[in-house]
Amino acid sequence: MFGFGKPSTLPSADEALPGRDAQPWTLGEHVVLKTPVVSEVVPAGFEVAIFGLGCFWGAEEIYWQEPGVWSTSVGYAGGHTSHPTYDEVCSGRTGHTEAVRIVFDPSVTSFADLVRKFFEIHDPTQGMRQGNDVGTQYRSAIYYTSPEQEQTARELTKVYGDELARRRLGDITTEIRPASETPYYYAEDAHQQYLAKNPFGYRCHANTGVKFPA
Repeated sequence: MFGFGKPSTLPSADEALPGRDAQPWTLGEHVVLKTPVVSEVVPAGFEVAIFGLGCFWGAEEIYWQEPGVWSTSVGYAGGHTSHPTYDEVCSGRTGHTEAVRIVFDPSVTSFADLVRKFFEIHDPTQGMRQGNDVGTQYRSAIYYTSPEQEQTARELTKVYGDELARRRLGDITTEIRPASETPYYYAEDAHQQYLAKNPFGYRCHANTGVKFPA
């Protein structure tokens, strides 16, 4: 959390830290939902959503409470360094943003529902920061996993952006990219379900205060 003095521009692939060949830690069961944290093979009919919306501790806590969410994890996405550590990501030298990976049942909650929640619980206009958390690792992002998710993400970004513009609250800076272009790397076990393990821990919920238009 926090990040004063950290880089405000993303490193190129050549400038990024080299990383490592494999994840240097193991992860267990989701301590709240009692489902796998690492879920590369998801249940039949389920989908995966990946969002960056500031400090991943508070973001994950919000999403694991949503109906239809089967499992959540926190990790790093959008960068160049393979299997980075938290300290490396916080240095601004990996290109990653802190992210939440959500496995959900679309018959209960839709990707659109998750995107609407995404926009309401953070401020997508702040660029390389969220509130007092400053740095490239706090940028807003949607990493879509299907063409349908991309279409939904872009359509809803425009709807919310138009509403923010009407209120003169700034332009949306959310990065929208295919998940296949930027591997998601699981964060260390200490960060998984952090606020279930540390109920009085840090929560950053910078937001615009604007509900998604009905």
